[in-house]
Amino acid sequence: MKNSTLIKGTAAIAVGAALLLGGGGTLAAWNAEAAATPGTIVSGDLNVTAAAGVWTDRAGTVIDINTYKVVPGDKLTYTQALTVKLTGDKMAADITLTGADSANNFTADNVAISPLQLKKGDNTVATRLAPVTGSPTQTVTASTTFEFKSTTATRSDVNTSYNLGNVKYTLQQVVAGQTGLS
Repeated sequence: MKNSTLIKGTAAIAVGAALLLGGGGTLAAWNAEAAATPGTIVSGDLNVTAAAGVWTDRAGTVIDINTYKVVPGDKLTYTQALTVKLTGDKMAADITLTGADSANNFTADNVAISPLQLKKGDNTVATRLAPVTGSPTQTVTASTTFEFKSTTATRSDVNTSYNLGNVKYTLQQVVAGQTGLS
């Protein structure tokens, strides 16, 4: 008898709970909302524009690269003003020299290419640039020297055409957190 009463009581509780949960009762799920005002975000900018460059020989004399015939022992320097635009919090970028490779007939055996040198005014600066205070743009002077080695053997590289038109400066963003920037 006790089991029968216990079973009936349990069944009554189960039916009551089912009615409440199934929408037949007053069990409520509360919610609320508020408008968020996160604001607007604007993307930054990265750009480089180049002025006309100048080629000079070892003595510093300006040469016309289109008519100049290079010989072993020549040392030619290309200098170009670059206007760099860096806009953005934590923006930084590296400037690198590209195109001075074997695909354009530059071989380490016969041509030594100096590392890219950047200057602001008379001061040498690193090739990693960051925005300057008060202006999103800055002008740097980039120069690279191509030394045609005097140790070039026999007739190696005679009548070789070096494609200097594919040599260029590339500006590449440095992503914060991936390269030591915070």
